[in-house]
Amino acid sequence: MRLRHNYRAYPDGGQRQALAQAFGCARVVFNDGLRARRTAWENGLPHISDGELSKQVITLAKRTREREWLGGVSSVVLQQALADLNVAYRNFFTSVTGKRKGRKVAPPRFRSLKDNRQAIRFTRNSRFSVLENGRLRLPKIGDVPVRWSRRLPSDPSSVTVVRDAAGRYFVSFVVATADEALPVTDSEVGIDLGLTHFAVLSDGVKVAAPKFLRRAARRLRRSQKPLARKVKGSNNRRKAVVRVARAHARVANARRDWQHKLSTAIIRDNQAVYVEDLCVVGLGRSRLAKSVHDAGWALFVGMLEYKARRYGRTFGKVDRFLPSTRTCSDCGRVNDRMALDVRSWDCPCGSRHDRDVNAAINIKAAGRADFNDRGAHVRPAPVSAARREAVIHPDVASDVEGISGRRIGENVNSRKHGSGTLSGHGSRYRLG
Repeated sequence: MRLRHNYRAYPDGGQRQALAQAFGCARVVFNDGLRARRTAWENGLPHISDGELSKQVITLAKRTREREWLGGVSSVVLQQALADLNVAYRNFFTSVTGKRKGRKVAPPRFRSLKDNRQAIRFTRNSRFSVLENGRLRLPKIGDVPVRWSRRLPSDPSSVTVVRDAAGRYFVSFVVATADEALPVTDSEVGIDLGLTHFAVLSDGVKVAAPKFLRRAARRLRRSQKPLARKVKGSNNRRKAVVRVARAHARVANARRDWQHKLSTAIIRDNQAVYVEDLCVVGLGRSRLAKSVHDAGWALFVGMLEYKARRYGRTFGKVDRFLPSTRTCSDCGRVNDRMALDVRSWDCPCGSRHDRDVNAAINIKAAGRADFNDRGAHVRPAPVSAARREAVIHPDVASDVEGISGRRIGENVNSRKHGSGTLSGHGSRYRLG
C-alpha cells in the first residue's frame, strides 16, 4: 500500500522566495486552465482536452510577455497543477452523474493568493533527490534542510512541499510500503464513540475524551482578541493571523498525536475492530458541533481503517441506524428511545446495562455478523418467515405471477385458508 510520510522542512530566505514563486506560478496555471475551460463551456465550444490545455496555458503561455516568468520554475510543478485541475473536474463530473458516492462535489474554484495553504508537487520526472547529508534537492529551489524523524521505507514516487497557515514548511513523500502482518490474536472489540468518553470498548474499557480544543480555549482567546482589533490589510494583522494559526496548529498536532497512539494500541491488541458508521457531517450541524469537531471521530476512524489494512487486521463499520444503545445485549430486546442523560438502564429480562458499554457490545456483535475473519461481507443466514408474512390471503388476485412463472390460479388445485397451506401440482412451497 502507498502511504505518506511528512517531515518538517526549514528553507532559508532564498529558498523561501523560490518556493513562493513556485506557489504563485502553480496557482496562475491552475486559474488559467480553469478560466479557459469555463470560457469554452460558456461559449458552447467543445471540452478542451488535457493535452491541448497544457499546450495553451503552459507551452504557449511561456512565449508571451505576460507569462514568460513561468519559465523560472520547474515545468513539473506546472504540469501537476493542471493534473490537480483535471482531477477536480473528474470528481465533479462523477459526482453529478451519480458515479461517485457520498457528498456532492462542487466544481473547481479559482485559487487565491490569500489561501492559508499553498502546495506544489514534484514527481520523479523532476529528478528530486534526498542527499547523503539529509537535505532534499528540489529543481530550481535548492537543497532544503529537512528534519528526519524516521527513515523512508522505500524510494518516494513524489514529494509535495506545503506551506501552512502558520508559516511552517513540510515535505510529504508518497512511498510504497509492504504490509506488516502482526501476530494473530483472539481478541475482537467493538467501539462506541462519544463525547463524554471518546471511546468505549466492548470489553468495558472507557477512554476519556481529552478535549484538546476546550482545554486550549483560553490560550486561543488571548491570541484571537488582538486579531479582532487589527486593521484589515495591515502587516500587524498578518502577524496576528499567523499567531492564531500557530495556536490552532498546536491543538491539531496534540489531537493527531494522541489519536495515532490510541489507534495503534487498539489495532495491535485486537484481531478485529468494529465501529459505528457515524454521520459526522450531520452531527456537526447540531448544537454539539464544537464538541463533535473537537473529538475528531472521522480522523480516528480513518486511522483505524488504514492501520488495520496495513497490519492484517479486520476492520468493519456497522450501520449507523443500528439501535445499539437501546438494544439489550443479552436478550436482543429493542427498548424505547432514551434521553442522553440516561447513562444506565434496566431491561425487562433482568439485565442492567451501562449505556455505552452495551452499545459497544452490540456494535461488536453486528460487526461479527456482517464480516468474516478475512474482512469480507457475509450474506445473512436464511430465517423462517413469520406466520403473518407467510399466510396466503384469500383476497390475493389470481393473476399474480408465481415463483415458477405461472399464475397462482393455474397452479393451485386446493387451498386451505384456515391452516394457511398451499399445495398442488407444480408448487414447491408448503406454508403452515
